[in-house]
Amino acid sequence: MRSIWNGAISFGLVSIPIKLVNATESRSVSFRQIHTEDGGRVRYKKVCELDGQEVAAAEIGKAYEEADGTMIPITDEDLAALPLPTAKTIEIVAFVPAGEIDPLQMEAAYYLSANGVPAAKPYTLLREALKRSDKVAVAKFALRGRERLGMLRVVDDVIAMHGLLWPDEIRAPEGVAPETPVTVREAELDLADALMATLGEVDLDTLHDDYRTAVEQMIAAKAEGGEAVAPPTPGEEGGGQVIDLMAALENSVRAAKEARGEDAEVTELKPRARAAKKTTAQKTTAKKATAKKATAKKTTAEKAPAKKTTRKRPA
Repeated sequence: MRSIWNGAISFGLVSIPIKLVNATESRSVSFRQIHTEDGGRVRYKKVCELDGQEVAAAEIGKAYEEADGTMIPITDEDLAALPLPTAKTIEIVAFVPAGEIDPLQMEAAYYLSANGVPAAKPYTLLREALKRSDKVAVAKFALRGRERLGMLRVVDDVIAMHGLLWPDEIRAPEGVAPETPVTVREAELDLADALMATLGEVDLDTLHDDYRTAVEQMIAAKAEGGEAVAPPTPGEEGGGQVIDLMAALENSVRAAKEARGEDAEVTELKPRARAAKKTTAQKTTAKKATAKKATAKKTTAEKAPAKKTTRKRPA
């Protein structure tokens, strides 16, 4: 793997020469823009707005645009003169539990490779110290013209670094959560728990990009002169609002069980609390009915005329 940055890790007074290597790569299918009438490539040209002439890359510089549109030219020399101690150093500033790092902050991932034989010993020392502490290192480094925040952790026998956004770059989730008051019933939570348990865990290595596969198959078919279109997968169409959440949850549990080859019966998933409430309600209704009948009999007895007793006269 080709390194994209050379420098050193600053671990207190210990300096570890390293190379920075991209830990990820994009596998997405890329497309070109074409003129639909004749299939010709459409390319972008960098043109100066003042004279309308195309500008070569060597003649393009940087500038900061003010609010009124004024451009302030910034040269590479200006940036190089700035006091940036992390220009060639990954400076470790703290060691913290991994749980303290907000996943929202994480950006690109890199591998840190020991640069040369002398770097092997301090590199291994830092790696084993991270393993034993069960913590991650928070560091500052500079890459592509700006200072960044990073997190160092151990992956197998390699030190990996995740670029982190600065805390003030994370937006507060204001106005994102539903504003309408919603009540979630225990029965719905029970079925959601059952669905989570049924789906279970997954080996992430078994997951793949179905859309990319379909695109590649479509491209191959069109390259051979066909016009094949992948059929829609079940559930693709419609996508409307879920009307009956309980039914949707029950169907989801059933489908998940069928996919795993398990018994699809979900009647046992009905929560006990719900059944208990129903039993109590039945008992209450029965008591009311009994009391009502007793009251009705009493009322009837009071309203009914008394029977006359006929005495036989002595002969």
